[in-house]
Amino acid sequence: MHVGTMLLAALGTAAGLMLVAWLLYRATDKASWVDAFWAGNLAVLALGYAWLLPGDPARRAMVAIVGGLWGARLAAHIAVRVTSGPEDPRYLTLRAEWKDNLPLRFLRFFQVQAVVDVVLSVPFLLMALDAAPFGRVTEIAGLALWVVALAGESVADAQLARFRRDPANKGRVCRTGLWSVSRHPNYFFEWLLWCSFALMATGAPWGWVSWSAPALMYYFLTRVTGIPLTEQQAVASKGEAYRAYQREVSAFIPRFTARR
Repeated sequence: MHVGTMLLAALGTAAGLMLVAWLLYRATDKASWVDAFWAGNLAVLALGYAWLLPGDPARRAMVAIVGGLWGARLAAHIAVRVTSGPEDPRYLTLRAEWKDNLPLRFLRFFQVQAVVDVVLSVPFLLMALDAAPFGRVTEIAGLALWVVALAGESVADAQLARFRRDPANKGRVCRTGLWSVSRHPNYFFEWLLWCSFALMATGAPWGWVSWSAPALMYYFLTRVTGIPLTEQQAVASKGEAYRAYQREVSAFIPRFTARR
């Protein structure tokens, strides 16, 4: 399949799935569905590239595993959180800022995420197109980083979920485990995952382009819809306790010496 045709098919698939996510938002009044479908879209795109593109079979299998497993785990984790918990604070903030015409605004927002999915899927695309034999040093190093990052993200998610399940912690700030060295360890390890994808794709033709994915993720996580909106809502709901947390614990990159 021609690359242009593949990208158009990827965009159509991502947009269609995001339309389903928007319909779920309309049915449940929870915009957080966009996050579950954002991750699920990337898993679908990775599996589609691995199946349809003509690269080395071992490398295509790697794309299916690292992209599919990561995306499916994250999508399932977020879907459970959406169905069993309240709206994500980030979207409460967006609702307050947008005020009116919310369905149309969220439809636009969901479809922008579909475009972002296709842009971020470039490392998977480049790997699945690469016909060279699998086994470059950068690929092995990228796989090792992927294992560390996936484990770190999974542990951070599990620690936060366990903290929230305890009624005694209602209104408190999670400072347990990885959350004691970073205010957003889940975001940090998510970014490391994208670094691992880019590292695995580095040796492919045009592989340097794949580094746009972790750069874009870093920007979104630290400047747009990640940390800024999350912390704005956390300060509003937890007040001085969260401000103290901000003073003492690193926002993103784990720091093992607390600042008091």
